[in-house]
Amino acid sequence: MGKIKYSNFAFIDMNWKIILFSIFLVSLVLLSTVYIKSSFSDQNQNSVEIYHSAATQKNLVIIDLYETIDPGSASMICSALSGLSKNTTSAVVICMNTPGGYLTSMLQMVTSINQTEAQGVPVYTYVVPDGLGASAGSYVAMASDSIWMGPGSEIGPSTPIVVGGTSLEENHTLNGMEALMSSLAQAHGRNVTEAANMVYNDVALSDSQALTEKISNGVAANFSAFLTANNLSSYRQATVSESYYDQLLSFLSNSVTDGILISIGSLAILLDLYHRTAFLTVVGLVMIILGLLGAQLIDASLVGIAMLIIGSALIFLEFKTSHGIALISGITVDLFGTFLLISPQYDITYSPYAGAYSPSPISSSFYVIGAILIVLGIFLAYYLHRIIRSQVGRPATGWESLINARGIADTDIGKDGWVSIDGVRWKAIPYENERIEKGEPIVVMGIKNLTLVVRKDGVKE
Repeated sequence: MGKIKYSNFAFIDMNWKIILFSIFLVSLVLLSTVYIKSSFSDQNQNSVEIYHSAATQKNLVIIDLYETIDPGSASMICSALSGLSKNTTSAVVICMNTPGGYLTSMLQMVTSINQTEAQGVPVYTYVVPDGLGASAGSYVAMASDSIWMGPGSEIGPSTPIVVGGTSLEENHTLNGMEALMSSLAQAHGRNVTEAANMVYNDVALSDSQALTEKISNGVAANFSAFLTANNLSSYRQATVSESYYDQLLSFLSNSVTDGILISIGSLAILLDLYHRTAFLTVVGLVMIILGLLGAQLIDASLVGIAMLIIGSALIFLEFKTSHGIALISGITVDLFGTFLLISPQYDITYSPYAGAYSPSPISSSFYVIGAILIVLGIFLAYYLHRIIRSQVGRPATGWESLINARGIADTDIGKDGWVSIDGVRWKAIPYENERIEKGEPIVVMGIKNLTLVVRKDGVKE
């Protein structure tokens, strides 16, 4: 064995191999996302067309809208409706049970529905029994040629929410959505006054009330009864639901999810500074990148993103300060930044009604998640403090800081392996080719190339 060389010890061993490996994995995630996007987009666009070619009669396209209205569900509906014609499609039915969501995504759906109707293909909305056609979903229903509802279902309320917006922005959005709802009701022969009331006064209508107020066209006990009442039972059915890519978009199209991804990713990297495992760093980087991609999907506020960056910087500062204040402050700033992500101020790319929702994405669950994250930060700060305290009493610099430190072998150590000292995991090689079994006590003899040189504890030199 060559001569042991001693050098100053640092917790971070960020060599080029780890950096290149991290970049490779992050690039792989991004390329996979692009590939999934193209493949599933093609699948959504072609699935109905393939079904058409196999049929001898017109088909009934059924779209299951059982989720929040967001970029994922908008992608599903726009892809499914793309390219439909009256020669191959008898009608489109949107089976709805949605609490609402993003107004920008809703506008995409409405535009796609209007284009489909212009091609001569009628579009129906059936709000399933005990289901919701609420908030942004009510606009999608109002855009369809015919609205049917199941027992116990509800349509509306339709008042838009601008989180963190000014009074002018709120009034602008409210007036714009009222104009849209009224025009859709008028175009389809519905009660314009009651439609406007759903927006201005946040009115929700039951299945019977919607029929009485001439918002809906009928009530059907179940989907089969709806098909029979509209003479659609005889057509072959092609059902469309969210693809894996659409589900990924839906998952990332949530401001709370994006903020939490960035915060947890920062915490993972901080923890890796103490444990020196490339795995946590890579996981943290991937989570941060996914959070930033999601922020782009929802046209997030630059102020919110800036706050998240500042929060992450404070979290990383904990490695230098080691008193817990920077860590807790960083998490708190991240939570504030998460709230500001959905503010319409300084959006990444301007678009009409960006930052407007129905209903608001901020609910009681946001505060619960925030409290859990702060508790997690306190626990992590205490854990890191214990690691730092374990180093007290040892020389602050030089190889002496770990010489004679005792620990446990985490793995078998032949050519090399891993040991734990005071809760911190280190890479190690055996002294004089000694074989050390997993679980045996060890003592540090020195350091070679930032790797600990260890031998069994209790063995005489």
